[in-house]
Amino acid sequence: MDQSDVFVKPGEADWVEAAPGVRRRLLGFNGDLMLVEFAFAQDAVGAMHSHPHVQSSYVASGRFEMTIGGRTEILEAGDGYFVPPNVEHGCKALEAGVLIDAFAPRRDDFLT
Repeated sequence: MDQSDVFVKPGEADWVEAAPGVRRRLLGFNGDLMLVEFAFAQDAVGAMHSHPHVQSSYVASGRFEMTIGGRTEILEAGDGYFVPPNVEHGCKALEAGVLIDAFAPRRDDFLT
């Protein structure tokens, strides 16, 4: 699929288990950009990783211990962060919460 429908409603997007206690669903994409919702259970971990995509994210709810390029901060609802390409990053949910991630270009690995 080259792109999503122009409207994506929560009941129409399938959740995929990304890691124990972490689910994701696609909120819209084309070849240039992808928006993804990640839901974390309390204490769930987004393992340290890197990718060639630019990432900008918004903390919709919850509290997270976020590490980006060796720098760690506590983020909560309303905060945001930016991850340059190929920079190692990961998080731990200090309480249940939701992250909204934008990737450019899209993450083709999320389409399978």
